[in-house]
Amino acid sequence: MKKKKEEEKVEILEKTKELENDTKLNEEMLKLEEEINTLTETNKKLENQVKLSQAELINYRRRKDEEVESLLKYANSGLITDLLPIIDNFDRAIKEDNISEELKKYFVGFKMIHNNLNEVLKKYGVEEINRVGESFNPSLEQALLVENDPSKEDDIVLEVLLKGYKLKDRVIRPASVKINQK
Repeated sequence: MKKKKEEEKVEILEKTKELENDTKLNEEMLKLEEEINTLTETNKKLENQVKLSQAELINYRRRKDEEVESLLKYANSGLITDLLPIIDNFDRAIKEDNISEELKKYFVGFKMIHNNLNEVLKKYGVEEINRVGESFNPSLEQALLVENDPSKEDDIVLEVLLKGYKLKDRVIRPASVKINQK
């Protein structure tokens, strides 16, 4: 009987040790699960940061591409702006009506040069702003003079005093105009 009791004690001790080991294992597993959860959350945060960084990079590239495109599109605006007074002078010179036969030959040459210059400007996207008979548009024109013509509506462009120009879609010099006011 003693032997049986000792065997039972040994058996109980072994089961107790097993239970203690199981408890330790469970505690370790809980700790590991907590660590896994923490790492999973950290991983999600890092993934979100990576996605945000990628989106920022894409937006940065898009903005830079737009800036470069704009710079290239309007790169010639300074040169063109400097050429506009020359064109104005050609326009004034060609308008002379009372000239001798001798000078008419020179004017034919001036007109050819004037036309060539205008063609070059058109090639680079320069358009003349000429809106005679249309409603005044302050983004394209500046009104210098006002005239009263009862046969026309208010704010109609009557005359272009100084030509305006656009480079592609940007106004590089607004037209100076005379408008109608009743």
